[in-house]
Amino acid sequence: MKLVIFAGPPTCGKTTVIRQVIKRIIVKNLKPSFVKIDVLYADEDEAINKEFGIPAKKIYSGELCPDHCNVVVLDEVVEWAEQKGSDYLFVETAGLCLRCSPYVEKSLGIVVLEATSGMNLPRKIGPMLTLADISVITKIDLISQAEREVFRYRVLEAAKSITIVESNALYGIGIDPIVKKILKTEDVEFPMFLRGNPPVGTCTICVGKKEIGAKNHFGVLRTMEKELFYIGE
Repeated sequence: MKLVIFAGPPTCGKTTVIRQVIKRIIVKNLKPSFVKIDVLYADEDEAINKEFGIPAKKIYSGELCPDHCNVVVLDEVVEWAEQKGSDYLFVETAGLCLRCSPYVEKSLGIVVLEATSGMNLPRKIGPMLTLADISVITKIDLISQAEREVFRYRVLEAAKSITIVESNALYGIGIDPIVKKILKTEDVEFPMFLRGNPPVGTCTICVGKKEIGAKNHFGVLRTMEKELFYIGE
């Protein structure tokens, strides 16, 4: 089975891209499944199951960062999809932590970016972009040609070897090159490993400390004037 992970900022068009991909995968008599990882609410799994009749489910990260949730449940998700007899597993993650990356080795990582989000967006989202294989730029019909060129340049500035696909996903424009890449993806294998390096240290805020100020925390810290430093054992 092949694993494809879609990430990107909220409202960038991830689900629309995935729906267009699923249409083309099904036509080839291949069996996809779909999992949505979100924080508090999602109904994309229900809509995709109703539209295509494929296995689909959602997982709420709740108190966890979505990328953290993705890491700790992905092995079970892959096993679930394999039990369903899937040829492809599409995972859509909210991916709200811009320091983390949801992608794993021996899979395809696709980041979806909304062209209308501003020319500096590619400079702001870190490993979500730099560790991806494909950058899908959506809503290209809503900006000028000059803006498209600048946005494309900024993507390549952040991730020099990435494949860029410009898409009007609502009408299925630019989807075929994505499908070609998906079909060439190698099979996922256990054990699975994250791409790149996770963030340094353990976050005391994530484990529940509410006090404000570096003096109240330990691990990897910083102050307004001082760059990263470490306090603790």
